[in-house]
Amino acid sequence: MSPTARDRRRTRALGLLLAGAALLGGRAPADEPAAPGLHEEVAFSGYSPLAATPELVRRLLTPLAAAEVQRRVARTGKTLIEQSVDITQESFSVYVPRSTPPGGYALLVFVPPWKDARLPPGWGPVLDQYGVLFVSAARTGNDADVIGRREPLALHAAYNVMQRYRIDPQHVYVGGFSGGSRIALRLALGYPDLFRGALLNAGSDPLGADPPTPPPRELFQRFQEGSRLVYVTGERDLSPLAMDGSSLDSMRKACVFGVDGETTPGAGHEVASPAALSRALHALLTPQAPETRRLAACRAGIDHEVEGRLAHVHTLLAAGRREAAQKELTQTDRRFGGLAAPGSVGLQGQLGTP
Repeated sequence: MSPTARDRRRTRALGLLLAGAALLGGRAPADEPAAPGLHEEVAFSGYSPLAATPELVRRLLTPLAAAEVQRRVARTGKTLIEQSVDITQESFSVYVPRSTPPGGYALLVFVPPWKDARLPPGWGPVLDQYGVLFVSAARTGNDADVIGRREPLALHAAYNVMQRYRIDPQHVYVGGFSGGSRIALRLALGYPDLFRGALLNAGSDPLGADPPTPPPRELFQRFQEGSRLVYVTGERDLSPLAMDGSSLDSMRKACVFGVDGETTPGAGHEVASPAALSRALHALLTPQAPETRRLAACRAGIDHEVEGRLAHVHTLLAAGRREAAQKELTQTDRRFGGLAAPGSVGLQGQLGTP
């Protein structure tokens, strides 16, 4: 079975990350924390190891897509660039709350759909109330490259802020509006060791849509156990509201139980109001008791389904039905991602390059 047009577009985009040498990295500056309030055109110089291109590929692509990237690298004789942006050429907006909570600030890394780095109207007093520091990168709107800019710049933003300010690592979140919210969901899935949850404002996708798909098993288990997702969408924003429903349903089926849907009365496709933001932050910051038994039973069911799908691929392959086997394997990779590896990657090796 030939790759889909979407697969080809993603592979071509990743080709831009091939290079003979990496961009130079650096340490975050040891500047004194800025005064409370909004600071625009803030410069950073630190590079997050989590934003290195090989790490983005490992965490955010499906296992078969990541293996294809490695094959392309081997064929060209080049390497993946270490970092895809020159952080010294980027600018950020940072909002510092008026008081520091005893355990340190919470942090919200915001991925916008627009080009500039801005604080949404009315959010400042709410961030003050909850002690949440806000950071957003410029030139990471919907027209920017996803894996080359939007995702790594969000990670760099978190890294640099956490170097400069006293941040509580248990309360680091990623969020966004519209198309930025969809990127935030991917980052929350791929980086549960950094982000403890996500504020998804008027934009989401069902898990298994490729993207997003489950990351490597150990990361997805961490996501299941400790991440919190809060969906915030206006009641008149019908298409994103329907997507929220699909996304919420897919999360619960994937044993992700720390989810909450907030519908804003009378609102359309617009950034969360201060009141809606307040409810969302309260939900994110409120601890939840783990559902250990429910999670164990749910995981066992998923493992059984994955084993059955991979066994079916093996049966098709043994019968010489290579096209059917490839179709089934591709669908399994997109739906279950890292939960189907390394078995899925081994079967792809038997089938050859798709």
